Amino acid sequence: MRSAAEEGLALCRYCRTVVPADEPRCPVCHDRIVLRQPRQLQRVWAFWLVALIAYVPANLLPIMETVTLGRGDPQTIIGGVFVLLEHHDYFIAGVVFVASIIIPTAKFGAIGWLAIAAARTRVRHPEGLHRVHRVVELVGRWSMIDVFVVAVLVALVQLGAVAQVRPGVGVLPFALTVIFSMLSAGALDPRVFWDKFDPEPLQGSAV
Repeated sequence: MRSAAEEGLALCRYCRTVVPADEPRCPVCHDRIVLRQPRQLQRVWAFWLVALIAYVPANLLPIMETVTLGRGDPQTIIGGVFVLLEHHDYFIAGVVFVASIIIPTAKFGAIGWLAIAAARTRVRHPEGLHRVHRVVELVGRWSMIDVFVVAVLVALVQLGAVAQVRPGVGVLPFALTVIFSMLSAGALDPRVFWDKFDPEPLQGSAV
């Protein structure tokens, strides 16, 4: 099966019109026609690095503060998970742990692996890499669940001097982690895997 690029066709980035690859501009929206985004791997790694840097304070700084009778109790993500476990909210604790710790960590590893694979000269299993990229983009949005939980608690738990929930400073770097990791995954065009597809076995590599 031949690809569109091999047939001399390109897809407009904005209006999604299929046009000849040698056309300088899209005849519909007049955007510049390029087969693949230039310097996409540089953007992938730049967004990835920003997300990783933001992820450190996101875990070290409190993401919310519970004020009871005037006494504050700031909690980090892990601290909040332990508090939920102490109150026997095992399901919510599990959801927060998976969405805030497991998924972001797995995303960093998956995006890094995809970027390294995209930098290779030959790819043996593009369908598997493409599938991983789709999963990363699909589950990435659920990493924002901690921010939603804090927002809901801040709105609901406002009992004056008795009890209050306030957002912590860790909310901002955590939100930045989610946003920039999604930008990193979105900057990678999975079509590059098919451009480098080679059915011959790669020596010393399983990619």
